[in-house]
Order: sequence, then structure tokens, then C-alpha cells
Amino acid sequence: MREILIAGLGSIGRRHLASLRALGWPHIRLYRTGRSTLPDRDLAGIPVDYDLPTALARRPAAVIVSNPSALHIPLSLDAARAGAHLFIEKPLSHDMIGVAELESLVAGSGATALVGFQLRFNPGLRQMRTWLRGGAIGTVVSARVHWGEYLPDMHPWEDYRAGYAARSDLGGGVLLTLCHPFDYLRWLIGEITDVSAVESRRDGLRLSVDTCVDVTARFACGASVCVHLNFVERPPNHQLTVIGTDGTITWSHADSAVHRYCAASRRWETRRAPDGFEREWMFFDEMRHFLACLRGEERPHCTLADGRAALEVTLAARRALAAARRSALAS
Repeated sequence: MREILIAGLGSIGRRHLASLRALGWPHIRLYRTGRSTLPDRDLAGIPVDYDLPTALARRPAAVIVSNPSALHIPLSLDAARAGAHLFIEKPLSHDMIGVAELESLVAGSGATALVGFQLRFNPGLRQMRTWLRGGAIGTVVSARVHWGEYLPDMHPWEDYRAGYAARSDLGGGVLLTLCHPFDYLRWLIGEITDVSAVESRRDGLRLSVDTCVDVTARFACGASVCVHLNFVERPPNHQLTVIGTDGTITWSHADSAVHRYCAASRRWETRRAPDGFEREWMFFDEMRHFLACLRGEERPHCTLADGRAALEVTLAARRALAAARRSALAS
């Protein structure tokens, strides 16, 4: 197997590098622009290209696209034209430009393309999906997501105002940065249709991007969902509740445990994460899955179509925010 090229060496690119190393993958090359704010001590001995055409001319087997969100599609298009398989970090992009072209290229070449929503590999959410698909709480009526995380603490080694999450030109903002719920809600419950959104502007971060947003949406099945995302909460808090006609399921990212209340028995059932589980396990399992896809042993759990669908919901929420701002000014 030829080399895997990692394009983008921020925190997520380093995680993917660590996973490849832990899995024993020997053929790794880096494409760098030199703008990373992290130290290079963990990269010693790995071959590096600073020019993308040169890196792609080496015909890598796959490219891990882990640069800022706004740059995902241009780099992915170049990699697809070079015949590489793709692992594209979430979100797929910050707009829809080039997405259809990328889908066409991948479909035409038969390449593997995986979108990096690692929470699909969370044991609690996987158990929740099993329960929901088995009708364990009857018909789903509504869901609620709460995810708050203090932006300056996400990358403490850099000025948060200069990081991609704080910059609209790089695809920042809380909706795009914390867009995981728009993927896992589809995966758990179904397609999302109607979307509306409002925001708070009292966070004190003084950024030009969205920082505290409440999204209300409806699933194609008729159930509703409220998603709250913010860049200000301390300590971090990420929870999901799904309410059904016959019970309730809750999940917390803090311990990845999932709890089911059965209305008939009036009892709670708890499934805890495996002993020793930690966040890095999800990235490791995701990379193990990607390598299995490259070998033809598995098919992508999160496809380009999934990445597109999550992006469409995210962008619908951004449009709803823009409309709300115009409406507020008009009033």
C-alpha cells in the first residue's frame, strides 16, 4: 500500500497521525503550509512536502484532509483528481461550492471517501442507536442537544481569536465547529427538514462569527429537536436526550454512558462505556475503520452524502440566523 498523506497538522491532524502510528501504519507523509501553531517535536522523521502538487504527484493511496474547514473542498478535489482515497474532516466545507463536483469525481473513480464525524464511534451513541432502531422507547417524539464549550480552552496553546473556529474566512463559528449533532441526529433518528435558529450576542468573546445559537428543527418522521451550541460554557457540557412514547434515553459525552427509562417497568437501564474508555478511542476506531475501507473489508460508515446532509442542515441554520438578524433590524 502506498503512502497516506496528512494535509493539515493542527490538533485533529495530529490525532489522526497518532492513530495511524498506533495502528502500525508505516507509510505516512505530511503536507504542510508551515502555519501550524503546535510544536514540531512529534513530527521528527516523517517526510514532509510544502507544495501540494509535489505531494500529490507522489500518488498517495489516501489523503487525510484536516486543514481548516473552508479549505477542505479545494484540497479534496485536487486529491480526488490525483486518484487518492479521502478522509475528510468535518464539516465537509463551509459552503456548498465544489461539493457536487467532488461527489461526481469520487463516484466516477470508485474511491473511498469517509467524512470524519468521530462521534459515530462513541459507544454510548452506538448503544442509543441500537435501542432506537429496536423501538426501545416507542415512537420518537422529540430530542434535545446541549453542547457548550469555552472556545479559549479548546486550543489553549494559541490565541483563540486567531484560530479557525473564530474566523469566518476559515469556516469558523459555533455552528460549523460543533456541527456533530447535525450528523449524529440524522444517524440516530432520521433526516432533518425544517430549520430555524436564534442567537445570543452577550458572550464577551467579541468575535464576528456565531458563538451561541439555538437551533429548532423537525425530522422527516415528524419528531422535533432543539440543539443548543455555545462557545462560552465552563465546564464543557455535551448531552443528548431523546424522548419517546414509551420512555426516554439520555447520553452524556462526559462519561459516554447511556441511560434508558422504560415507561412500562418504570426503571432505568444504564450501559456504561468500556473500562478505560477515553476520547481518543473514537479517533483510533475511526482510523481503524478507514484503513479497513481502504483494504475493501468495510464500507464507510459516514459517506460524502452524510457529510453533505449534515452541512446542508448547518448552512440552513446559518441562513436562518441571517434572516433573524435582518428581521430584527427591520423591526
